[in-house]
Amino acid sequence: MEQKIENKVANSSLVSVDLKDYYAQGKRVSYDLKQNLFQDIVLKEKEYRGHIKGYDWSQFKDCYVAIHCSVDAIIPSWAYLLLTLAIQPFAKKVVHGSISDLEVLIFEEIIDGIDFSVFQDQRVIIKGCSDVYIPNQAYVKFVSKLQPLAKSIMFGEACSTVPLYKQKK
Repeated sequence: MEQKIENKVANSSLVSVDLKDYYAQGKRVSYDLKQNLFQDIVLKEKEYRGHIKGYDWSQFKDCYVAIHCSVDAIIPSWAYLLLTLAIQPFAKKVVHGSISDLEVLIFEEIIDGIDFSVFQDQRVIIKGCSDVYIPNQAYVKFVSKLQPLAKSIMFGEACSTVPLYKQKK
């Protein structure tokens, strides 16, 4: 007699969400203003403007760009703005900060665009393992928007979840 194996997870009413599915495709790059400093200390406006004007910014086409300065130097705000204006026509997004900061901002924009009404009164599992970097802030923002709607929220895999929230009856 053949025994049929039943997939109880697939047949359950659980809604599984993998933030990897929302990962924005595109190369992440950083631009370090250190390369534009004189003796790693000061930004010379004339030289900087010349660099901005003569540089081939098209290499940032369809990239997500984080601009920062890796040395302790005083960088005027206008320097970041001028750089942003040069990169923006080519890049998908430009932010001031690290690659991690960039990833957080990308995910926040994506999560803000999700229609969370589909999770109304649902039992939701947020998958925790991924082969792409998902910042903790993305999970925090997602669960914050999910909580007012979901019946319950769990984290992990269907076979071993960590219960996070259960709606009061």
